[in-house]
Amino acid sequence: MVWGFGGGSKAPTDQPPPDINLPPGLITPGDNSSKEQQSAEVRYRFDSAALERAAKAAKDLENSPHAKQLLELQKTAEVTKQLEIQKQNNEFAVNLERLRHEEQRKTDRERLEQQAKINQQKSQYEDQLARRRYEDQIKAQRLAEDDKQRREKLHQEELLRRQNEALAQQEDVKRRTIDYELEKKAALKMKQIEADYKARAVYERENADLHIKTQQLKAEDTRKTVLESIEKASTVIGQGFRSFITDWDKIRSTALGLTLFAGGIYGAKYSVSMTARAIEARIGRPKLLKETSRLNAIDLLSHPIKSFQRIRDSRRPEDALKGVIFRPTIEEELRDVAIATRNTKTNKSFYRNFMFYGPPGTGKTLFAKRLAQHSGMDFAMFSGGDIGPLGHNAVSQIHKIFDWSQTSRRGLLLFIDEAEAFLSERRTGKMSEELHQVVDAFLNRTGEQSNKYMFVLSTNLPEHIDKAVEDRIDEEIEFEIPSLDERKRLVRLYFDKYVLEPAALGKRRGMKVEQFDYGSICDKVADMLEGFSGRAISKLAVAWQADAFASEDRTLTLDMLMKRVNKTIPRYMKRLGRVSLASAH
Repeated sequence: MVWGFGGGSKAPTDQPPPDINLPPGLITPGDNSSKEQQSAEVRYRFDSAALERAAKAAKDLENSPHAKQLLELQKTAEVTKQLEIQKQNNEFAVNLERLRHEEQRKTDRERLEQQAKINQQKSQYEDQLARRRYEDQIKAQRLAEDDKQRREKLHQEELLRRQNEALAQQEDVKRRTIDYELEKKAALKMKQIEADYKARAVYERENADLHIKTQQLKAEDTRKTVLESIEKASTVIGQGFRSFITDWDKIRSTALGLTLFAGGIYGAKYSVSMTARAIEARIGRPKLLKETSRLNAIDLLSHPIKSFQRIRDSRRPEDALKGVIFRPTIEEELRDVAIATRNTKTNKSFYRNFMFYGPPGTGKTLFAKRLAQHSGMDFAMFSGGDIGPLGHNAVSQIHKIFDWSQTSRRGLLLFIDEAEAFLSERRTGKMSEELHQVVDAFLNRTGEQSNKYMFVLSTNLPEHIDKAVEDRIDEEIEFEIPSLDERKRLVRLYFDKYVLEPAALGKRRGMKVEQFDYGSICDKVADMLEGFSGRAISKLAVAWQADAFASEDRTLTLDMLMKRVNKTIPRYMKRLGRVSLASAH
């Protein structure tokens, strides 16, 4: 320890007195570093001027009269300070002991918690084991019951098999009994027949001479009778012929009568045939036609109300493109055709002939019907696929159709669907003789323009049409698959027609539609239906209606609508691929 005195002040040292025992590892207050650090600080903090001041202060202290009192006071302060340090050490020891007790309590608590957790896991495991044992017991009981049921089933099957075997044995015995009875009856009958034949043979042998004489007498009488009849007939015929050829008046009368009789027969036959054709042309209709708007007396008598409604609708001209959606360029071209055709009928000029070609379902037939209604003409339709099965009668049916067309007072639009089926190129050599004659008959009847009828050919393969037939056509119009804009209009049109309109009728139709954004959904569906024709879109809308009627509450939901769309698209594309492949072949 270093003691310094100067100016009546004291300077305490940084080290505790050497007689104070501190606990090992305890750092005294104010000691902020280890011994090595303190030694290093002492070395680096050595100041000789302070040492000189300390020496001077010691001398001054020795010379001071209060030196002893100051020393005693300093010792007392030092002892007090050591006691305070001792008290702090005792408090630190108490705190350390308290920390040890708290650590022990914490350890004991954690051990208890761990033990409780282990006990809980143990109880859970035992519960799982008990549950597994219960489940195994239940499973064993089920297996036992299943085994019992299986044995009972096998037992029942065995009983059933034995019953079937017993029944089969009974049926076999019964069948053999019946066969034995039939065999005995057949043998008895054969014996009876044999006895009858033997008795008859004995009778015939005993009376053979008598039978022969009887037959000879009958033959002699028949011969005499025939000879006498021939002699009398030849005598009468000879006398009559002799008297006829000697009388010229009788010869002339007979010849005139035969001539008039033959003329009457042939005249009646020809007049009946001509009358029947005229009646058929005026009243009936050719059998080859599949559809026509032209009415006859039979239709008027059979369905008078419907017939008058058809007459009223046909005399009410409508826009030819009403309810029909095409691309703008095609609509403009078709509108010109409709206006020109209507003016042709009004001016009683010659009609023009057309060919509509394009993929199936693009609206060719629909526009032809609307064109006839717009122009105030009758509509008639037949399919080229129906010509082939007629064989040699096909030519006469073609002539009947054109003869019937000439009798129309309003003008007739004759629509020929699948025209390539009988008007295909003749130079390929694949056409039969009957179809070759049909093409010749068609060309013969359409060689000149007519003011009575116009024909419209419809085909998916325009390149197969015969060149001479193309020469009869005035204009060719292509019907294309609808684009996105047309698909949107078509989807909205058919959604309104087959879904919203029936739903608006309420109780009359019993159909409802879930609330959703109809416009955006129709646009979304139209975007998905790339490659679909107008007919395919209309069938999709009809399928939506059918799904609604098939549901429990008769409600069409958005999920049902999209599900039908996702189901229809791959099917249509697959069918479209097959059609394209068939067309390529």
